[in-house]
Amino acid sequence: MAATGVAPQRFADRTIVVTGAGGGIGRATSLQLLAEGARVIAADVAGDRLDALAKEADGDRLRTVVGDLTRQDAVDEVVAAGEGAIDGLVNVAGITDGWLPCGEMDDDTWHRVLDLNVTMPMRVARSLLPQMLDRGRGTLVFVSSEASFRSSLSGAAYTTSKHALNGLVKSIAYYYAPRGIRANAVAPGGVATDMDIAFRSDYAQERVAPMLATVTPIVQPDEIARPLLWLLSDDAPNVNGVVLPSDGGWSTL
Repeated sequence: MAATGVAPQRFADRTIVVTGAGGGIGRATSLQLLAEGARVIAADVAGDRLDALAKEADGDRLRTVVGDLTRQDAVDEVVAAGEGAIDGLVNVAGITDGWLPCGEMDDDTWHRVLDLNVTMPMRVARSLLPQMLDRGRGTLVFVSSEASFRSSLSGAAYTTSKHALNGLVKSIAYYYAPRGIRANAVAPGGVATDMDIAFRSDYAQERVAPMLATVTPIVQPDEIARPLLWLLSDDAPNVNGVVLPSDGGWSTL
């Protein structure tokens, strides 16, 4: 469970919710949080992946919740698992859209991507904010994307969802900063995860290929977990409403 750059006990006595915790960035984030002393409520739709995480974590500070967080009842279960003492959120869960341009977009894909990538993070944040506001402190961190800065890295639904997520982050930061709440996001470039990135559009593949040739080297999920934890921690007390690229400089192109 050890990770490079771990700060032991940085999150001691803190309870953090991680969505999409069963794989990729969510898994790496959960393991790093545990290594730094946090209690983690790990949520994912895939129970087998959470079982594997629990075996790897091998401790009593991990609680897993299996459920579809696009449903409010699943969100309520996550909140209940924190017993009124949740200090932070790392929202990782999200899906892609097969690179479908607007003219090829079907309603099911559009609604599914927007529901999981925008509405779900809002519902989770909405459900956690009351207890954070009562205590006068709380930190929320979201995984955005390089696609939130441009329109050439994904299809219409995913690009729209990540632009919208950035707006949600900034709105939370604006409204609740005076009450001790911070909200930020990390925008990764290429990351080695099991997310489905297959093209469902021949036209999109032809159009996007030149941009994909500029992608910086693909990184491992733990390299994205580190800035997520930094934003979550007291090491970034004056950082609020920021969308931080973690893309090897890709956003400068």
